[in-house]
Amino acid sequence: MYAALWRILPGPWWLRVLILLVVVAAILYGLFFYVFPWVSPLITPDEVDLE
Repeated sequence: MYAALWRILPGPWWLRVLILLVVVAAILYGLFFYVFPWVSPLITPDEVDLE
């Protein structure tokens, strides 16, 4: 899967790494500012069990 993704990306290796870093940053941004705040009210601290 990762090899196929690497082959699909255009440009030399440094451009591919840059594209992947931008994609990872965009995914993390979406998670922190949209997904996690939306899920936060659905999970109460009383339900978390760390035993």
